[in-house]
Amino acid sequence: VGLRDRKESDTFLIAETPVVIERLVKSSLTIRSFFLTPKAFERMWVTLQHVDAPVYVAEPEVMESITGFEVHRGVLASANRPKMPGLLDLMVRSKRLVVLEGSNDHENIGAIARSARALGFDGMVLDPTCADPYYRRCVRVSMGEMIHLPISRSTNWPGDVDTLRTAGFVVAALTPAADAVDLAEFAAQGHERVALMLGAEGPGLSSAVLAAADVRVRIPIRSTVDSLNVGHAAAIAFAALGRA
Repeated sequence: VGLRDRKESDTFLIAETPVVIERLVKSSLTIRSFFLTPKAFERMWVTLQHVDAPVYVAEPEVMESITGFEVHRGVLASANRPKMPGLLDLMVRSKRLVVLEGSNDHENIGAIARSARALGFDGMVLDPTCADPYYRRCVRVSMGEMIHLPISRSTNWPGDVDTLRTAGFVVAALTPAADAVDLAEFAAQGHERVALMLGAEGPGLSSAVLAAADVRVRIPIRSTVDSLNVGHAAAIAFAALGRA
């Protein structure tokens, strides 16, 4: 109720749009309920009929009065949040990790998660200041892939950069700095395990994290352009380094 005006729950997530709901249904998460307009219910009945969860149907005006905003495509679902694995557990089962520092843009986090899933990265690590990855907008922009991507939140930052290195990851910091190693050159080295670190839109990675990295890596761009959007930069790096 009143999704626009309140902090979302830390025990369940809200998913929206038909594509995201379809990804949710295919996940292992426990679905609490669905909330749809009559037209959306007709379109999605085949997807929902075998799910053991209540399905509520209401006209768009009623749905908007309850949620506090115009629901995109008239489809919402509530599900228990995934349990975040600890960093050690995530490292054991991963060869490619994306590590975010200071990212508070829900759309960027969602876009990065979608690209990570598509381009062969095994999980995401968030520093303590990153935004909630299961916020409604994050899940929507990821097209539901956020639900399927293992995510861990660091509790010792930037100390966990050393934790990654000790576990056998080559820790690479993505930066537009002119003296960084070319992404193609780094990718050609064929490292078995890579942890790719990205900073927030604008400030980028902190000086402490840049100093702690094994290597600083850049995407060659025209000198007349300052940098790339972090979501776009991540996708380019994932394509070069990932294992689809």
